[in-house]
Amino acid sequence: MPSTPTPKRELANIGPIQQLRAGRLPRRLPQLLIGLYLYGASMAMMVTSGLGMMPWDVLHSGILRHIPLSFGTIVTIASFLVLLIWIPLRQQPGIGTVFNALLIGPSLDLTRLFLPQPEELGWNIALLVGGIVLNGTASAMYIGSQFGPGPRDGLMTGLSRVTGRSIRLVRTLIEITVVAAGWLLGGVFGIGTVLYAFGIGPITQALLPTFTVELRSRRAPQQSPED
Repeated sequence: MPSTPTPKRELANIGPIQQLRAGRLPRRLPQLLIGLYLYGASMAMMVTSGLGMMPWDVLHSGILRHIPLSFGTIVTIASFLVLLIWIPLRQQPGIGTVFNALLIGPSLDLTRLFLPQPEELGWNIALLVGGIVLNGTASAMYIGSQFGPGPRDGLMTGLSRVTGRSIRLVRTLIEITVVAAGWLLGGVFGIGTVLYAFGIGPITQALLPTFTVELRSRRAPQQSPED
């Protein structure tokens, strides 16, 4: 007899109240918080490797060359502008969106306190590759917890839902676009930036079905993480 195909678990585009009412909080909340910490830790690993920034940070560093503001202020402004793009996409912010803004920065700083600066190239490469893989894992964890994505990941999932294209393709195109814009503005990037831009989409795509928690009641499904 042919086997019954496993049903796809979908990402729900719902607001904060519905997110809390959707159940499975003992699984979803820890997954959200651990995923966000690991996301910040993965950023710290890439920064410490010295082999290239994440694509969005290339854009931020390029803007920094033209506007007399701090790096953190530019990141905040960029986040706000990205959230404005959510409006035509009808992407709803959630609890995870707020926690994303509050926790990733401190987790990055905390990780860098005990992450030694390697002196050999091999260890730098290991930090870089490990950071990219961990970043994809962390992205799948906190997006899959279904508390709403962060500003940049929400742009990714919103565009994927509206266009019908896979998360893998949409994220890769976004990363390439922001790197190109950052480079034109004078931002600095390295081999790690290129590896991240091409690797993060497939890694997140592959792991998202594993970490996507099926909700008790799913309204307005966003897209299947397996698309």
